[in-house]
Amino acid sequence: MFYYVLKYVVLGPLLRLFFRPVIKGTEHIPEDGAAIIAGNHLSFSDHFLMPAIIKRRITFLAKAEYFTGPGVKGRLTAAFFHSIGQIPVDRSGKNAGQAAIHEGLGVLSRGELLGIYPEGTRSHDGRLYKGKVGVAVMAIRAQVPVVPCAMVGTFEIQPPGKVVPRIKQVTIRFGEPLDFSRYAGLENEKAAIRAVTDEIMYAILGLSGQEYVDEYAAKVKAAEQADSAGKFPKRQR
Repeated sequence: MFYYVLKYVVLGPLLRLFFRPVIKGTEHIPEDGAAIIAGNHLSFSDHFLMPAIIKRRITFLAKAEYFTGPGVKGRLTAAFFHSIGQIPVDRSGKNAGQAAIHEGLGVLSRGELLGIYPEGTRSHDGRLYKGKVGVAVMAIRAQVPVVPCAMVGTFEIQPPGKVVPRIKQVTIRFGEPLDFSRYAGLENEKAAIRAVTDEIMYAILGLSGQEYVDEYAAKVKAAEQADSAGKFPKRQR
């Protein structure tokens, strides 16, 4: 209930008023039944803008840190993310990927929409990065279509580190559903899930027009931070 109050009474109207989203391709989102919406991830604002503009409820897999913050602020944040249909996923440890897949398959088994960002994290520089294969495993195992989605302009309104978004128009594009039924039973084959993931990322790229980087975002970000730390070492006391 609270989800729909936020969507249609509180957040939805405000987001449409301030960001005047240009929305294209919503006819590609199935009116019923399970499907995956796979998008690029440029901004914290993405969590709110996409759910606000599509008719059906969508559940996202979100990092567990959103649900474990300390104090009153942490509890309020956790309650908010739970209320808007986010599922916490622990991204640490060797079983993190399997936990995300398990949660995602649970959503799809109920015939619902699952939202996922295949890059695994927000882009720190506005480019599109190599996708992780969890989205392919879920699409093949659940035998559901994948609808590519591109957020355009959200990096400019709220890049990493910016708390209050800039007021600026954004565009949200949905592409034709991708059918991976030809890969049925191959969700454990590395070549198959890599091929499916790359096809999804290519479809997102076609919608977003971003520069593509054939490396994982987290790896590139960590390397850049390490390089920066090497150039600017801490002062000796």
